[in-house]
Amino acid sequence: MRLGIHLPHIGRKAGPEAIRRAAIQAEELGFADVWVSEHIIVPKDAPYPPSPVFWDPVLTLTWAASCTRRVGLGTSVLVLPMRHPLPLAKELATLQNLSEGRLILGAGVGWLEAEFEALGVPFRERGRRMDEGIAMMRAVWSEDPVSFESKTIPAVIDSMRSLPQPEQPIPIWIGGTSEPALKRAARHEGWHGSRCTPEQAEPIVNRLRAERPEPEFAISLRYGWHGRDETALKERLQGYAAVGVGHVLIEPADRELGDWLATVKRVADAVPDLLG
Repeated sequence: MRLGIHLPHIGRKAGPEAIRRAAIQAEELGFADVWVSEHIIVPKDAPYPPSPVFWDPVLTLTWAASCTRRVGLGTSVLVLPMRHPLPLAKELATLQNLSEGRLILGAGVGWLEAEFEALGVPFRERGRRMDEGIAMMRAVWSEDPVSFESKTIPAVIDSMRSLPQPEQPIPIWIGGTSEPALKRAARHEGWHGSRCTPEQAEPIVNRLRAERPEPEFAISLRYGWHGRDETALKERLQGYAAVGVGHVLIEPADRELGDWLATVKRVADAVPDLLG
């Protein structure tokens, strides 16, 4: 099993120095990758997310890439239907090349309808936009010139050029546990679930492994940890490994940077055999 850690780019702890310190710490401790999340705009009184402060995920990973050399860079998750695929494809290809091939694109359809309304994106079309957006990005990443017939997303792409293309393929891990999400994950390079227990994850893992038995297909889960009970952390990670989860992203719950960094160190001390 490989372990990733979330970066402190959300809430009052977020900032350039916080992100830099956390990315360097993760690399020095041997974590496989560092991760970010996404909300672009949220309602004023929404109970979740708990803070409206979300530093942009792609730019945050670009900053983290500039501070590190080895650690992977992942999104947990980018809400692809909220974004037009062409500028996003350019940003991700650039990040992949600047980081020398370290990017993992975790992608989901989103759930906050008010956010879609603010952005002028039809919420009910998000599944179709997700699939077409991925197809459009893969087309511009692999064809030059590129032509692509778009049916849902406004775009006319007829013998056009979008460079640079990624020098290494960008793996796409699909988030979510719905039936469409699991079918979508099986068509790409991995599944990135969130906050499942090992018992909840097991039937999903079994289903995906039946369809995608190759070891290169990633099975990943995001797990929030409060930083207080190392025994519970070990037991949870052992439970995930027992049901076939190959990657876990740990998200500390701390609101202050010092506490966050201390929690990351406690994770590393608790499970040194899982770090590189």
